[in-house]
Amino acid sequence: MKLIVQIPCLNEAETLPLVFEGMPRTIPGIDSIEFLVIDDGSTDGTSEVARRLGVHHIIRHTRNMGLGQSFHDGALKALELGADILVTTDGDNQYPSERIADLVRPVLEGHADIVVADRQTDRIAHFSPLKKKLQRVGSRVVNLAAGTELPDAASGFRAYSREALLRINTVTRFSYCLETIIQAGNKRLALASIPIQTNGKTRESRLFRHPGEHVVKSAVTIIRAYIMYKPMILFATIGSLLLVASLIPFVRFLILFFFTTRSGGTHNIQSLVAGAVLMIGALLSFALAVIADMIRINRVLVEDSLEQGKRRHLHAMFPEISPVEPSVDGAGWAVPVSEEV
Repeated sequence: MKLIVQIPCLNEAETLPLVFEGMPRTIPGIDSIEFLVIDDGSTDGTSEVARRLGVHHIIRHTRNMGLGQSFHDGALKALELGADILVTTDGDNQYPSERIADLVRPVLEGHADIVVADRQTDRIAHFSPLKKKLQRVGSRVVNLAAGTELPDAASGFRAYSREALLRINTVTRFSYCLETIIQAGNKRLALASIPIQTNGKTRESRLFRHPGEHVVKSAVTIIRAYIMYKPMILFATIGSLLLVASLIPFVRFLILFFFTTRSGGTHNIQSLVAGAVLMIGALLSFALAVIADMIRINRVLVEDSLEQGKRRHLHAMFPEISPVEPSVDGAGWAVPVSEEV
């Protein structure tokens, strides 16, 4: 059983040694632990510090690519290295490295595919009341889109099983945290959470410049992911609201037309126009619902093919790893995967 601890870094030469102070070297049930640093365009010698700390694998971006891209590259590298479990943490020492053993335990015991640490944001002293409120609201929105019940959806301290890495495909390059939860929830992966206490603040966040930017980017990520997985619900809801709204000016026009004798209702044609515009919007929304749902079906088929490709590639590098998905059919037999290309 191999565990890889992935640490995305952007100019973390000063804080990276703190991350490794509590890093476990042995964990019951884990045969080997390796460390992977993704240097996302650092200019302060982060990669050199990582080498001195004994990091086994380093991926260096020549320029800043974003946290989402760093996770994407690290997850693929972890699969290539034969990881059974991937733990993600941060290079700013926000998360307690000594809790990694607790983080991976639900995966080791087979209870979860993804474990997300709960930072208990209401207790973090350096979080402003506004930020605490945004964290709570954001987690509720993500849970609604994913059908999950995670208390801290934005936490980046996580453990992923190999199965989760094979099935998740990140798209956004801003941050992977919200998108992976929505994907995992809609793909029926098992998620769990453990409470942790974060370390003291070492620097300001480099993911966003101010809370407004974070809210906008997070909202875009959630909406995009929701459209990817539940487009029919979203566009059909919009269409239904527009359809109901279109009835209001139509009814107003009819009432004025039949019951206003002064001008026969001819001066209220604007109500008829407004109703028609809203009606057209409703029809377009219903059409978009059908088109988006067809795209969703096509994307599911593409993701299935991509997943099978990952499994075959992994089996070619590590023959002991079966290319067969661990799920079983109704008779209790694993469904074999053809080796023909």
